[in-house]
Amino acid sequence: MEILDILILGSGPAALCLASELAKQDLKIKGVSTKSPNEKWENTYGIWASELEELGLESLLSHRWCETVSFFGNGETKKGNIPTKHNYDYGLINQEAFQNELLKKCKGIEWLNETAKDIIEKNNLSEVICFSGLKIKARLVIDASGHKSKFVKRPIQKKIAQQAAYGIVGKFSSPPVNKEQFVLMDFRPNHLNNEEKLSSPSFLYAMDLGDETFFVEETSLASYPALSQDNLKKRLFKRLDNKGIKVNEILHEENCLFPMNLPLPIKKQFVLGFGGAASMVHPASGYMIGSLLRRAPLLAEKLASFLKEPHLSSQELATKGWNVLWPNELTRRHKLYQYGLQRLMSFDESRLRSFFSNFFKLSTKEWVGFLTNTLPLPKLIYVMSKMFINSPLKVKLGMLNLN
Repeated sequence: MEILDILILGSGPAALCLASELAKQDLKIKGVSTKSPNEKWENTYGIWASELEELGLESLLSHRWCETVSFFGNGETKKGNIPTKHNYDYGLINQEAFQNELLKKCKGIEWLNETAKDIIEKNNLSEVICFSGLKIKARLVIDASGHKSKFVKRPIQKKIAQQAAYGIVGKFSSPPVNKEQFVLMDFRPNHLNNEEKLSSPSFLYAMDLGDETFFVEETSLASYPALSQDNLKKRLFKRLDNKGIKVNEILHEENCLFPMNLPLPIKKQFVLGFGGAASMVHPASGYMIGSLLRRAPLLAEKLASFLKEPHLSSQELATKGWNVLWPNELTRRHKLYQYGLQRLMSFDESRLRSFFSNFFKLSTKEWVGFLTNTLPLPKLIYVMSKMFINSPLKVKLGMLNLN
């Protein structure tokens, strides 16, 4: 039986990001996925334009907005409708171009249309057993199939907070956002009744796509239990109706649901993860694409180096991989973000609006670094401390759990 160097599970953005970097190394690699890597991705992926610019990939943006704003007022007064201007470009990734670019770099890697049923470690190797009965041996298995992975071991956590969103691309009776504008967060609650204001907060994420087409999405940053798609859909249409906006045509519907505070995986195990399976979703924002692109090259390079040592077992290889993916610096930053998220989840909509209004008073470099997880640990601690010191009393009390 052929013994591969690496077998990758999955064929989504995480799998292709890592595979495209591993393909540069002289390794025997295959992929296993229920879906073809050529099958079009459904969800939209937004990103701060600078994240792609730093990697020389800005050509992958299908849209780019210079006018980026948020609304944190109450929506009931003139002052309550004043936007917070971010003055920082945001973009929408061209899914097809992004996927094709990664597939082109994955040339030479064969994807098998199979579903992994079990993975066992035997004679220092990993053996993947598929539902079809096919068995594949590899020195290392990398699970990049998403957060629902059953093969990556992590500490048990009963309450997993989830980000949920319902969105539509469509044509409207009047523009839901200004021409050539991107709205990161519109928390204005004036369309909600008092009872709804006391439930889990949600915000509008919206963009002008041109040609009188807009994308509008009602998003719950994180909650346990997660807000239902029906609830978010009702909130979105209620928000639009409050502005006198009717939906004339729906071109695409989007439903998102993913965990925000998954515990970091156990490092000593024989399967390595990447992407959602490796808890790489940013616990404070829900973003991951930038992180995948930044972290894949180093991991691929290090794995190629480790594989040159023939005596290393699957567990030893995977453990080394986990240490590259989650070094102490990133682990500590992750814990800080998770603490912050836990506190934000206890905030009602008024306190949350106050928090974000204050957050975006940080310098651009500080808030962008926070949202992209690119601040070194000492700087992250400084920024979080600065945020706390400059926050209104009700936010301070919430952060200290002194409600």
